[in-house]
Amino acid sequence: MLTQGRRSVFGFIFFSVVVRDAMCILNSGMLFPRESSSREVKDLSGLWSFRADMSPNRNQGFERAWYKRRLTETGPVIDMPVPASFNDITQDPKLRDFIGWVWYEKEVVVPARWLADEGIRIVLRVGSAHYYSVVWVNGVKVTEHVGGHLPFEADISGVLRDDPTSPSRITIAVNNTLTLETLPPGTIQYLNDSTMYPEGFFVQNINFDFFNYAGIHRPVLLYTTPKAYVDDITVVTDFLDSTGLVRYKVSVQNAAGATLKVLLTDKDAHTVASSSGPSGVLKVPDVKLWWPYLMHENPAYLYSLEVRLMAADGSSAYEDVYMLPVGIRTVAVTSTQFLINGKPFYFHGVNKHEDADIRGKGLDWPLIVKDFNLLKWLGANSFRTSHYPYAEEILQMCDRHGIVVIDECPGVGIKDIRSFGNASLAHHLDVMDELVRRDKNHPSVVMWSVANEPASEMAPADFYFKSLIGHTKTLDPTRPVTYITNSYYARDRGASYVDVVCVNSYYSWYHDPGHLEVIPIQLNTQFENWYGKYEKPIIQTEYGADAVPGLHSDPPVMFTEEYQKVVLQSYHNVFDQKRKKYVIGELIWNFADFMTAQALIRVEGNKKGIFTRQRQPKAAAFTLRQRYWRLANETGKIPPWTKYPCTL
Repeated sequence: MLTQGRRSVFGFIFFSVVVRDAMCILNSGMLFPRESSSREVKDLSGLWSFRADMSPNRNQGFERAWYKRRLTETGPVIDMPVPASFNDITQDPKLRDFIGWVWYEKEVVVPARWLADEGIRIVLRVGSAHYYSVVWVNGVKVTEHVGGHLPFEADISGVLRDDPTSPSRITIAVNNTLTLETLPPGTIQYLNDSTMYPEGFFVQNINFDFFNYAGIHRPVLLYTTPKAYVDDITVVTDFLDSTGLVRYKVSVQNAAGATLKVLLTDKDAHTVASSSGPSGVLKVPDVKLWWPYLMHENPAYLYSLEVRLMAADGSSAYEDVYMLPVGIRTVAVTSTQFLINGKPFYFHGVNKHEDADIRGKGLDWPLIVKDFNLLKWLGANSFRTSHYPYAEEILQMCDRHGIVVIDECPGVGIKDIRSFGNASLAHHLDVMDELVRRDKNHPSVVMWSVANEPASEMAPADFYFKSLIGHTKTLDPTRPVTYITNSYYARDRGASYVDVVCVNSYYSWYHDPGHLEVIPIQLNTQFENWYGKYEKPIIQTEYGADAVPGLHSDPPVMFTEEYQKVVLQSYHNVFDQKRKKYVIGELIWNFADFMTAQALIRVEGNKKGIFTRQRQPKAAAFTLRQRYWRLANETGKIPPWTKYPCTL
């Protein structure tokens, strides 16, 4: 990262934190923090003190140990909301485009009873911070984490009790520098010509088309558990006739000789199955399956799994209670179909971004709820987390609303051959470990995507993706695995390992721009070639065209709303020919306009959204709505009160 260290031959400054303090990193379970009779959650969202390290080597914060005292004592600070990206909060272009270390600090009053009772664990959890994070509590380093889109946490009980001052000081340093070994990858380029650039001038080069927003993007929480606690739960579901099967496995910590009670309750809080022990099978009579939105008259049915741990340690007794929502459903793939609960499922949905005005990628509940209302208005039954894992809160919404998810890791922009090396692969495997560990129990998640449009024609890609996909299938043998390919690549070295072929193409846009007549020919050729070679079901995971809202032309020309609409309709005609054969889905690019880096082909971001960045519909939104509701009426079982009201 851009900090202390040496400059490499690639013009990049590597980082090694030289801080020798107590550290306790949690490498086991990653259960979402939920309050219960034994657990409490304290949300630290709000205003934090913030300072960007503007020193030439971005390393002053470590050289002067900013974490050892209040951040206000190190120099000027500003207010910074958490969660939020820091880039668009101020009027300073240097901060908007800043690369390097930024520092956050918050003083927190920890409840006295948490500190007084040594039978309580106190855990600090960061939902996500982009990209590399180091965390201190009261000047003591407690954890660090590499990766920008997944949670990390540390048991800070001992640190707080060693210095039970009030308030406690939490310091988080975050670095958004991308290297050839990060996900997504990038490079730092120094431009040293003093006749053209100021001293020390450098740029962050990337190969992905969205803004490299940075900061603490999801909530920072303190939560408690008893000293003996439920560490992890894994559920795998199935059904036989009318009987549901929930195979569960519970991992506990600090609980030798513990007893467990496991209860499964329905939506009316009636117990439908129970068991004891760390693993087993719960049999659910007259099971209500979890169905996708618009596929069943009672979609998104969730049971609740209560795990109750009772343990003793000398004279102390502990009880821990954790509640996990459970949707009972199955997923399977044939050579021509994607099956949910044994019935063909057709993906008609969107690609999205965690992106909005001012807050960037920061979690924002009003925006999340608005987006789900728009998805359901649109008649969409699915989306892909392009191009990184989304917040856990979003997946919980998908579970409750029946929106099917292709869960994608941050493997976007892997274009340089050096990003297929052993170090990159090791990090990629770690990220998949974290992703599967976090999202394995969500019924809405039906497939893992390990990358988007990598340079898969390169020779090293074969071993890379064989290893990566095989590892992911070992982590979770219950879900298919894919990566997203670009149809323009002449030779793909990884598609033979995937379960579903996912293809992106932009005919009459990036290729043959303006020539709408090529779409039927080229799209048909794409499908026939891919299916002929691999004989696996295909999802069109991206297609579309930019449209500047309010820009019109007849006949249609590029960037007008009319052109976007005709491009979609031309694709739809081919989808209808192929979806009764082996095409199993279509995901529009994109749900809403989003910010990108500044470029000649971008005017304030990517305009391929069918909604504006402010969530107002373009003409294409109505075209897509009509199509999706027609598809839902053909393939699903829709309750009368949700049927699309217009004549189709």
